[in-house]
Amino acid sequence: MKREYVLYAVCLLWVSGISGQGIKVGGSFLDAFTEVVLPQVKISIESLNYEGFSDENGLFEISISEVAAEEYILKIEKAGYLPKRIPVRTSIDKRSLGVLYLEPDISFENTQLATVFLTEAELNDEENVADNISGILQSSRDVFQNAAAFDFSQTFYRPRGLGSEYANVLINGFEMSQDNNSRPIWSEWGGLNDVQRNQSFTTGLFPAENAFGSLAGTINFTMRASRYARGGRITASASNRSYNGRFMVTYASGEVGNGWYYTVSGSRRFADEGLVEGTLYDAASFFAAVEKKLSEKSFLNLAFFYTPSERGKSAPLSEEIFELKGRYYNPYWGYQEGDIRNSRIKKITLPVVQLLHSWQLNASSELLSGIMLEASEMSNSRIDYGGSTANLVDSQYYYSVPGTNPDPAYYQNLPSYFLRSATATNYESAWRARQELEENGQLDWNALYEANLQAASHGQNSIYALVSDVMSPKRISGMSNFSHQFSPHLKMDAGANIRVFRNEHFGRIEDLLGGKSFLDVDIYAEDPAATGSSKQSDLQNFNRLVSEDQRYKYDYAVLGYHSSLFGKVEFSGPKWELFGAIQTSGTAYRRDGNYQNGLHPETSLGKSELSDFKNFGLKAGSIYKISGRRNVEANFACFGRAPGYESVFVNPRQTDLLVPDGQSEKILAGDFSYRFRSSDFNLRLTGYISEVRDATEISFYFTEGLSGLERENTAAFVQEILQNIHKRYYGMEFGTEYQLTPSLKLKSALGLGENSYANNPNLMLSSSAFAEILNYGEAYLKNYHLPGGPQTVAQLGFEYRDTDFWWFSSSLNYFDRSFIDSNPLNRTLNFQRDYDGLPLVDYDEDVARKLLKQEQFDSYFLWNATGGKSWRLKDKYLGLFASLNNILNTLYKTGGFEQSRNSNYRELKEDIDREFPLFASKYWYGPGTSFFINLNLRF
Repeated sequence: MKREYVLYAVCLLWVSGISGQGIKVGGSFLDAFTEVVLPQVKISIESLNYEGFSDENGLFEISISEVAAEEYILKIEKAGYLPKRIPVRTSIDKRSLGVLYLEPDISFENTQLATVFLTEAELNDEENVADNISGILQSSRDVFQNAAAFDFSQTFYRPRGLGSEYANVLINGFEMSQDNNSRPIWSEWGGLNDVQRNQSFTTGLFPAENAFGSLAGTINFTMRASRYARGGRITASASNRSYNGRFMVTYASGEVGNGWYYTVSGSRRFADEGLVEGTLYDAASFFAAVEKKLSEKSFLNLAFFYTPSERGKSAPLSEEIFELKGRYYNPYWGYQEGDIRNSRIKKITLPVVQLLHSWQLNASSELLSGIMLEASEMSNSRIDYGGSTANLVDSQYYYSVPGTNPDPAYYQNLPSYFLRSATATNYESAWRARQELEENGQLDWNALYEANLQAASHGQNSIYALVSDVMSPKRISGMSNFSHQFSPHLKMDAGANIRVFRNEHFGRIEDLLGGKSFLDVDIYAEDPAATGSSKQSDLQNFNRLVSEDQRYKYDYAVLGYHSSLFGKVEFSGPKWELFGAIQTSGTAYRRDGNYQNGLHPETSLGKSELSDFKNFGLKAGSIYKISGRRNVEANFACFGRAPGYESVFVNPRQTDLLVPDGQSEKILAGDFSYRFRSSDFNLRLTGYISEVRDATEISFYFTEGLSGLERENTAAFVQEILQNIHKRYYGMEFGTEYQLTPSLKLKSALGLGENSYANNPNLMLSSSAFAEILNYGEAYLKNYHLPGGPQTVAQLGFEYRDTDFWWFSSSLNYFDRSFIDSNPLNRTLNFQRDYDGLPLVDYDEDVARKLLKQEQFDSYFLWNATGGKSWRLKDKYLGLFASLNNILNTLYKTGGFEQSRNSNYRELKEDIDREFPLFASKYWYGPGTSFFINLNLRF
């Protein structure tokens, strides 16, 4: 500790000893079209660790003493406006720049696409596993990151191979990631674009504002009423992707007297059916903020936003289904009374309230503190076809046979099912199945109602019901951040964050589909004594009958907290910029079960033991300035990361069983960059490597072919625990742009990545079908590629910006080395064994190697174009923006996964040898040609 104090003192003395003249520069900012004042314009000085912002009246003043150089470059930046670079000579003691007019950047509407172009997989995935981090890149002007955000993201591309769980997303300094999986819900904020334009972004390991930062970067949205320019904005958009139309209205008051400000914004996005069949979209967003200037140095801001949404999902497709129905087929919907009705609806309501206090302690210090309240609900609907009726005969319970899977694309409804056996081929049934799928292939809602009505006429319960899996998080967060500028060269930030939450999880009956009640039992659970006990969802409510809007199946809550402390120091000198940051954090979870499950009567009801994680982190980085145009940069980080509680509890719907020896992830990362910047040419070349160790993943599926069960029935519904996963990500990023003429800019980008498993993780299975957790040992995944989009991307493009305020750009994008998500169980020794645990006598190693080879998707090109035009209408501004993506209608796969039904060699080989396997891999397909048009009026 003494050594750290000495080092700090030496740095401070060295900085204070630098001689030179001072800088004092002032001015104001106005919109070049509407001439309204522009608050929150960022002013920074290249080569100095200094940045400031214009006040609520658009005024700014910089006063820095003791600077060494004769001339500095003043950088002026604001989201939605073209940046400026102004030289300032230190020989002039004081200089007034007067009024600076900033021109709107009509290409900024590209930021809308980060939400519009969410892949169908992202919208369909129940836990947002597919959610990429394109949204976090939208505020960056880096060439490669712009390409990643707006052109590469269509293909499921993840910069540096990282998902959104490795990014920090903050609103007014509050962390917004979910506690169950550490991911932000990007798709919910698509209607708040107008009020999320004040952004600060740091990529990768660079020092972040108001946070320690994370592996994939940090973005902070400043949504305070005083930070918006006075005026209004009306926006209308049309698209053929996720939604067809969008309408937004925003108004900011500026100061209205006595230090009061307010801002309101509302929007709606809608589609009866998106590009994929049956995918409705209905989302609204509302934002309101009011701020009071308590004094010249103190502000209090109250913000509220609410973003309810409802979306219809679509399904991944096997090759057999794709050949019959095409890329836009969706089996989840059908007609009911002439209207489209989707059985898989994702609904989210997300109300958030924030109270924020800003206190400028003096010219060099600021304290930002606040509290946030959230109470949301997220649900995913599906059809439960396990409805039954209980009958008691001679002290034993018998349950009627439930319904069949109503999915028209269920494997038993496909032609391949009737051609599965050479000795029992039914060509007529296969032909009928093909005809039914080609001519109809949609969910038959009428048949579900008829089955329930028929059951009710015989005094039986509903067979089918529309149900939802619901998560209802409630949490309170507090944060405080302190910053102090010791000198123009030395700055310190420190902060504390804490959040406490209670997330409820339960099943809910949404619609009994014509029936009167649904029996809340697990009809598939084994019940050896025939007492009915094992089948009960809640032993305290035996054979409970549930009706609409009631909870059923499972009901539990996860209680927990997360807290962190961080500190950061940044130093900037004539040749060097240095930073260092530290963080300590704690996370804890506890399950509280409300049902006593029949399969786990001892471990399902009441509170579990506490599972807690303590972590520490270090980050450091440097920039060496070779010249005014050339820099080399290096960053390093080493920190722990607590898992979301989905990776802590094995099967929380039924039991409080914890993952054995659960631990935090250990992350080690570094990058090295070379930058060249001039007035007409910019270049960045970065090499990076990241390792994530001790990760845990839990998956749920039904499988056949398990060994070591001491029974001939090898099938079970299992929870797969893949533990001690080591992942390695390394590669390079290259981006360059050249201003060929004042109007024409050329750009190119290249990303080469290698994202793979770095070890053979351990695989265990848990199931109600067997008493103990089965340890299948190593899953031989080392050097298998991680899924998550292409690992090789490239772009060539240009941008033309005319002096008459119109703009056009086009790019050709190349994608390669995308890989399927492999089934880990098939890479264990179970694959080679029979049900009794002995080796399969017909096992052929060469054939097995071909069966287990990871599928690589074909490479492809996508051609995109965007453009826009703006007009000045007296004191108003009219802007038009349009984009066209995948102009050549290229067919490509964005991702896919191997099905887990066949878990040993014999069963997988038998299935693969068929012309159309019953349990073939399933794929997500990218959309064809799509468009987005945006018209906005600012006043």
